Formats: sequence, structure tokens, C-alpha cells
Amino acid sequence: MTTIPARLARVTRVAHSPEQARAAVIQLYRDWWRGAPEIISIYTLNVTVPFFRQCIRRRFEENRYVSDTRSIDHLVLRGRQEYQETMNFWKNTDHIMGILLAPKGRPQRSFLQKFYEEVNLVLAIQRHPRGWEQGKPWL
Repeated sequence: MTTIPARLARVTRVAHSPEQARAAVIQLYRDWWRGAPEIISIYTLNVTVPFFRQCIRRRFEENRYVSDTRSIDHLVLRGRQEYQETMNFWKNTDHIMGILLAPKGRPQRSFLQKFYEEVNLVLAIQRHPRGWEQGKPWL
């Protein structure tokens, strides 16, 4: 299958208002939604179209509460790039299954959350009667 890279190319636009950003997100979502059957047939995926669309929806829902127009523009740019690479068959099946369909793992922790976990670990070691035993923590 030959690909025509320019058929999906779009000029990068900067949204000057939340309404423009919302319109760009909706257009990208529609492109992914309409391209789902073609993506499944191109990559011969063993998933149904509704399941693939549900995964697309989940990916968009992850960023639902982003309100900064610059951040939205960046996400739309990355989403458009992913769409173009997917539709032009520039990815392997593993990329599609791993990136698009895999659920997100553990949520990212902030600096303070990591710091408090370390402090709690140190306090727990200090409270233990033997503390460090032969170079290993009791936990």
C-alpha cells in the first residue's frame, strides 16, 4: 500500500480563544473516530471498531480538563501527528496496541508526594527497634 504523506498534512494553527481550541479538538476527535475502521483493517488488529473508538475516547478524556490554549494547541499538534503517522502506516502493530490501546499506568506523582513517601520511609526505619539490620531496611 502506497502512502501519500501530504494527504493528511495540516497547517499548524494557533488558537486565539478557547472556542477555536475546542473546535480543533473536536475536528481531531472526528478524524480519529472516522478513521477507526480503516486503522483496524490496515493494521489487521484483533479488536472491534467500538472497542477501538472507546480507546480513542479514553485518550481524549485524559486531557479533558486542560484549559490553557497553548497546552491544547500542543496536544492537538501531537494528536494530529499521531493520526497522520497511523493513517500513513508509519507505525507497527505493536505501536498501535501499545500506545493507543494500552491503559495508562500509575498516575504521575508530584514532587511533594515523592518527598513525603521518602520521609515516611525514613521515619519508619528510625522507629523500628533495630533500624537497619545488616545493611537492609526492615521493610
